[in-house]
Amino acid sequence: MDESGGSGQPRSGTDESTERRPDRTAPATDPTRPDPTPSDTAHADSEPENGTEGSQGTDGAGDTGNGSADRPEAQDTTRPEAPQSTSAPAEPGTEEGAASGADEPRRPRPDAPTPHDHQATPHLDRTFAHSGTTKGRPPQRPKDPRGGLLMGRPFGVPVYVAPSWFLVAALITWVFGGQLDRVLPELGAARYLVSLFFAVAFYASVLVHELAHTVAALRFKLPVRRIQLQFFGGVSEIEKEAETPGREFVLAFVGPLLSLVLSAVFYGAMQFVEPGTVPGVLLAGLMISNLIVAAFNLLPGLPLDGGRMLRAVVWKITGRPMSGTVAAAWIGRALAVSVLVGLPWLTQSGALGSDAVDNVGMDTVMDALLAAILAAIIWTGAGNSLRMARLREHLPELRARNLTRRAVPVETDTPLSEALRRANAAGARALVVVDADGNPVSLVREAAIVGVPEHRRPWVPVSGVAQDLTDGMRVSAELSGEELLDALRAAPATEYLVVEETGEIYGVLSAADVERAFVKAMARPN
Repeated sequence: MDESGGSGQPRSGTDESTERRPDRTAPATDPTRPDPTPSDTAHADSEPENGTEGSQGTDGAGDTGNGSADRPEAQDTTRPEAPQSTSAPAEPGTEEGAASGADEPRRPRPDAPTPHDHQATPHLDRTFAHSGTTKGRPPQRPKDPRGGLLMGRPFGVPVYVAPSWFLVAALITWVFGGQLDRVLPELGAARYLVSLFFAVAFYASVLVHELAHTVAALRFKLPVRRIQLQFFGGVSEIEKEAETPGREFVLAFVGPLLSLVLSAVFYGAMQFVEPGTVPGVLLAGLMISNLIVAAFNLLPGLPLDGGRMLRAVVWKITGRPMSGTVAAAWIGRALAVSVLVGLPWLTQSGALGSDAVDNVGMDTVMDALLAAILAAIIWTGAGNSLRMARLREHLPELRARNLTRRAVPVETDTPLSEALRRANAAGARALVVVDADGNPVSLVREAAIVGVPEHRRPWVPVSGVAQDLTDGMRVSAELSGEELLDALRAAPATEYLVVEETGEIYGVLSAADVERAFVKAMARPN
């Protein structure tokens, strides 16, 4: 299974167009940018541009200061609402950010999209203020359980056995034990021990099948998150997509190929043992089961290996991976319906080698239940493949430059109220703390601003609500798509300093903005 995120993006949390600016750092007084009115700001925050998708958001932090010690009383006289202004780092929709330094509180436009509109999420700032925890993490997959019991790390990839495996192992032991009772009745109760050995050996074959996918993925420089053995077989979670249709085809084909090779090996081993013995029965069972695994996985529908092979072929013909995914996913759904209806009918009619059944008994009910479970797995896997393909389709649209907030540089001892006033006057929504030479040293944390009561802001320096910059918190304005998400995952934070290739400050990227852009893109049809 190949998992990764994609993105596209409404420009969440940005205040300007997507065109490249030489410098997003606003000076303390910017004659070219008049103080925005509430309607102007709301429009800028809510105007969608390129749709974006990401995996999850991350929070970064940052500080700045202009070595100014202006008296807060002067600010209160000229701009009575300036201390409340959160049009810089604080979320405008909160109690702290309601007064943005304009003549009246900001109000969101009624038609503005809400997934990335700060004014539509007032609860975020209150969460910061009360919990003191960081909001959002670098875009990444939702956390899930480890995957069960860790069995080892072949090739550095963890192999887990899911709890559901124990259920299917018990089921195989019971069913195969009944067959052994007819073939080798002299075994008695020991037949269940032999059946358990068969269940373990069968899933060892499944593990070899998945390891084939893993080795191919690692050969193509594709990271593999884990291998999991579960109720119906196993899955190799490959984190990135193959770069070419040829590699995609090879990556999918090696699994069934290894199952066919194992089947041939077991058939060859059968030639050296007696057919009516325990080894003969076990080898015959493993040969047949591996043939079934290979044939089933070669069916041309996602999420099966054959579906990925079909996707690669359509991708090669059309030049668009999304076209291949759509074709293979819909065929996969057709296969799910066929399994749901056809498997019970085949067993009922005796087409699979058993006697035809005229009445409905326990075996018929079990066959129908098995068919329903298989159909549900195939249908769900096909739908997930479509969703992941949509993510990848939009992933290149997720650009650091488009999501970056305009920032104001301030020195360490600048009062927080003064820093917010400057940011509001410049139309900026972030603060970068700089040293005497103008080099960035920290980022003012949006969450920390909300935690400072309004009446204390004139007396709190920006350094008190800032987080020191680390190497991982500096990202290039040229990053986009998966490279951007990988950079954010590598250094979890609430805000990141975005810099040009020359090292010049471009602005501040909020992980919350990336997360909102991702959610917006996921809600958008392909």
